Amino acid sequence: MFRANRKFLLFFIGRTIDLAGSAMTPVVLALAVLQATNSVSDTGVVLAANVLPALILMLLGGVVADRISRARILIITCGLSALVQLAMAAALFSQSFSLILMAVLAACSGMISAFSSPALRGIVPDLVDEDYIQTANAALATAKNASKILGPTIAGLLVAFAGGGMALVIDAITFILAAAFFSRLPGQTSAKRHQDGMLKQLSEGFAVFRRLRWVWTLSLSYAMINLFVIGPWQVISPDLIRQDHNVAVWGIILSVRAAGLLCASIVLLKLRFKNPLVAGLIFGSMTALPLLAIGINAPIAVIFIIVFVSSFGITAAGVTYDSALQTRVPRSELSRVASIDDLLSFATVPLSQALVGPVSRLVGAHEVLLISAITVITLHFVPLLVRDVRIVTKEATVS
Repeated sequence: MFRANRKFLLFFIGRTIDLAGSAMTPVVLALAVLQATNSVSDTGVVLAANVLPALILMLLGGVVADRISRARILIITCGLSALVQLAMAAALFSQSFSLILMAVLAACSGMISAFSSPALRGIVPDLVDEDYIQTANAALATAKNASKILGPTIAGLLVAFAGGGMALVIDAITFILAAAFFSRLPGQTSAKRHQDGMLKQLSEGFAVFRRLRWVWTLSLSYAMINLFVIGPWQVISPDLIRQDHNVAVWGIILSVRAAGLLCASIVLLKLRFKNPLVAGLIFGSMTALPLLAIGINAPIAVIFIIVFVSSFGITAAGVTYDSALQTRVPRSELSRVASIDDLLSFATVPLSQALVGPVSRLVGAHEVLLISAITVITLHFVPLLVRDVRIVTKEATVS
């Protein structure tokens, strides 16, 4: 497919370079702030400042991505990201660290991602034929999952041996290189031009979102799934592993998970599903298995195996859902619908992270993992009761 499609090849190379930088950014930022302040609280402030603007501006980003060329948006956002990274590097090189300045720059980075994310989800159907959309998404998932393995490691080495400032300079270079590849994308990657105001377009996006029952059904489902997955996985699981084994074992688990995600995305380059959403939900229920294994104190070797195998479900759910959106939602509204979907799906993440600690103190950490695992499995099968979800097939045409 790559040889036959120069447009997607250019995008794939640019996106892979972009992902390499994006995978390094949180690690570089966290380690650089720790180096400068030796304060976990300061690190939390900077990282939170990076996330919140992305959520707040996500809907606006979806409107913009449906108004103008998505390729142009990617060029601009990569360029701006490079400038922000260079500004952060300059702040670290100055030896006069300012938490407020770093938080503001991190917030700027989050604002930029609010515009790049909808454009990235909307541009794929502009670059490949409909029959190859799942293959394209699987290829992009492969690059993303590979970056999850290599990016943090490279970031850690750069910070350790070259310093946080130099690591951010190299990070900025990746964004510049990505922009260079995106600049070579052809002009037909433009979204349909609109004369209406942004508020009216946002309203139109919500109207399309409400009309597509399978989309809002899955958005609500993934919001609830994230509520029961993110906190238990990110907060409770590492603590239990640390208590029963040691911190290093949790690092190994994350590496095993990343390797599983990479292998799964490679498999999905060739695998096809007649009913992608049904398959994605069934396989997605495997997300609960690591919580179950840790919750029952399974042997560590069993946990490694389960984490690796369950990665297929995570990848299959993401690839099939993105492919369904890109083949069933009209391209002129795709970025807006995707941004609404993202906002709704991820809105429960901070809530999950905030609530899981107090809840675990009330009912017990192991009990929270077991209850969450059972709930997550159930939540993956509930949407199958909705006919609109079951009838989405791989054959679809969008305008």
